[in-house]
Amino acid sequence: MTRTIETPKWILYRHTSNYELIKAVAIDIKEKCMSNLSVENHYQIQERLRALDLYKERNPKRPLDAINHRINTLEYYMFGYEEVVKKQKRFIFSPLGNLFLKHVTNPEKLKFIFTTMLYAMQYEHPHGSTPNQFQLYPFRLIFKLLRDSRLDYKLYNYEVEYYIVQVQEMNGESYETLVKRLLEFRQKDDSQIEKLFKEDEHVFVNAAYEWEYYTKKLLEKADLWTAYDGELICKLAHPVRKSTTKPTLRSVTRGYVVLNKALEDYVDILLKSYSFDDNPLKLNDSERLRVDVIKEIYNFYPEELLNYIGEERDQATAKLLKLPKLIERYAENNKGKEAYLFEEVLVEGFNMFYNVEAIGIGGAGQTDIEAIYLTTNEKFAVDAKSTKNKLSNLSSGRLRSHREKIGAKYTIVLTPRYVPAVLEDIKGSPIVILRANTFSEYLYNHINNNIRDIDYSDLHDIISQNYGEDISQEVSDKTLEKFASVN
Repeated sequence: MTRTIETPKWILYRHTSNYELIKAVAIDIKEKCMSNLSVENHYQIQERLRALDLYKERNPKRPLDAINHRINTLEYYMFGYEEVVKKQKRFIFSPLGNLFLKHVTNPEKLKFIFTTMLYAMQYEHPHGSTPNQFQLYPFRLIFKLLRDSRLDYKLYNYEVEYYIVQVQEMNGESYETLVKRLLEFRQKDDSQIEKLFKEDEHVFVNAAYEWEYYTKKLLEKADLWTAYDGELICKLAHPVRKSTTKPTLRSVTRGYVVLNKALEDYVDILLKSYSFDDNPLKLNDSERLRVDVIKEIYNFYPEELLNYIGEERDQATAKLLKLPKLIERYAENNKGKEAYLFEEVLVEGFNMFYNVEAIGIGGAGQTDIEAIYLTTNEKFAVDAKSTKNKLSNLSSGRLRSHREKIGAKYTIVLTPRYVPAVLEDIKGSPIVILRANTFSEYLYNHINNNIRDIDYSDLHDIISQNYGEDISQEVSDKTLEKFASVN
């Protein structure tokens, strides 16, 4: 393989390998800061970590870089993500992040949950630095390789650092090519391997540093795998800075990692259900808002995990989080099982509001759901609209007809994506658009925080003030506003 200077590679987040520190920061943000990431709360996190002997201050001026790195670490490992609401930065935990915190004192369950968080991670990452030409699930590939008998169920440090972190895309054919190259690489002696690493030392020294000093150590501490030491192959030098006279050296070794035996069957289940070579979601998808893509990435919540760890209560949550996908599937096959699943989940979603009664109708010339807001005794209609592409038009006249048949005051159109011109179709009409990911996220956060009496008034007020508009941003802001103060 030809090497060039500044060869692009995965950026493995390298600001901590301390698993206990990651857990402490997550707990602090959830319980003490209540997800509000104000500057003062940053300082308070810093003080509490110092009290736990998990943070040592180097600068008496109290810089916040270290805490920012800790929060970035949570985002990288799929605990959740940040959004700005009313000029305040908030942290919203993902379903897996919340499940992790629920079982934070149960290391046996945590290793399955953390494995799943890694399995959900994609490149391009919403909050990572890996270049956007990388389009794959990095840890799915790593887990796939660790379950390959041809590789003796192990990965050597030097092959991760030389080959794997430069894989940009993955499919069945490229996977077989990679395995072949790894097997050939294992036949080389130390001098041959050193020569290859020296060809692009700057890239490989960073790869070695990130893998051996951070990622490998962190996952071993999380009990996801066992890391074995190996003989030194060579040392690589970081570029010399002006403030230093000697280069910092990093080791390339024949150490290797082996997956924890307790995780083998579970990883096999994940690989069977969610392929290692699936295409990741595109952050620059021209058909979707970036925030909706981010929500879907962080909403990975497989029933396989819940079944494996005996989390029966969360089955309803997992079903709810499939709502956006079910809407799309319903549109593609509205006479099959998907139609039933869509109607069931959507009706169930609106009936989660204690002051809404909803029933499915469907059929030609009918709205999908008839609902009544019991507080004001007002009816409303719900229509799901999706195509294989994005929604290109809406007939306000047809939706008006649907409303008139049931005496509804307004219509909520649920859709994953649409072209901007659709807003012209509903301008001035008692119709609003609500993106499916936003709706499911709103309901999910109530469920996760054990709020069973969900009040529809939030949505009703937003809808009443925004006829003819997309209300997704307002609903998303309301979600963050409410659950920044619920622990």
